[in-house]
Amino acid sequence: MKNTIYIYLVILISTLSSCTDVIDVEVPTADARLVIEASLDWEKGTSGQTQTIKLSTTTPYFDTDETNSVTGAEVTVTRDKDGAVYVFEDQLNGEYTTDAFGAILEESYTLKVIYNNETYTATETLLPTTSITSVTQSRDGGFSQDALELNVYFNDPADETNFYILRYHEVGDLYPTLSSVSDEFLNGNEIHLFFEKDGDDDGDEFEPGDIVDINLYNVSETYYNYMDILISQSGSSGNPFSPAPVELKGNCINITDADNYPYGYFRVTQTDSETYTFIEDEDE
Repeated sequence: MKNTIYIYLVILISTLSSCTDVIDVEVPTADARLVIEASLDWEKGTSGQTQTIKLSTTTPYFDTDETNSVTGAEVTVTRDKDGAVYVFEDQLNGEYTTDAFGAILEESYTLKVIYNNETYTATETLLPTTSITSVTQSRDGGFSQDALELNVYFNDPADETNFYILRYHEVGDLYPTLSSVSDEFLNGNEIHLFFEKDGDDDGDEFEPGDIVDINLYNVSETYYNYMDILISQSGSSGNPFSPAPVELKGNCINITDADNYPYGYFRVTQTDSETYTFIEDEDE
């Protein structure tokens, strides 16, 4: 009887094994495009002279080991009013840097990237930003009951249209969290924004001792719309192989071949920053 059962098991396992087929899935690919990460941020209280621009190329989804950093490009930024040119030196790792950038508020700047005999350009104006007036913590304003949250306050200037990006980066996290807000219904008033971890369990909530770096940017309407879409798409879930709802293009254009457009954005803005450390509640 035991031998019979053993024989049946061998036959069953062999049958199941023989039913396994290897399926080759053809994943669609596209030609590599240049990706321009050019965020020139002048932090209040600094000279703003040290700036970095990153260049890379898009890669196929499964080519995780492929190096996509771009080297050998020519990168410059020109202040349009007086023609001052700032050369960004190739660091041979995809980064291009300068220690001599001249930041002047309300001035227009033009980026030029020459790569593979094609020229990419973009233009932005260096906008001033308001200051963060206060950062506090609380437990009663977020979506999760009793979870620690961060409150950021700043005053919106009256009689002008402003668009803001807030960047929250918890020390130790790989990526920051971004949020966008306009003063369409808040013009001239104090703006209060809160930041709470988006977790499914208590282990994902803020705890006393956690440190968060905060940056406030006043940005152009074009960049605000770009980031609003990016934030919305990055927060959505779904099939990783499905295309993005919108192909997100920035303000960089290829003046040599318009069809070979790049991804990314050229931004020039002032920023105000604060660092907050969560503390124990008085009632704990």
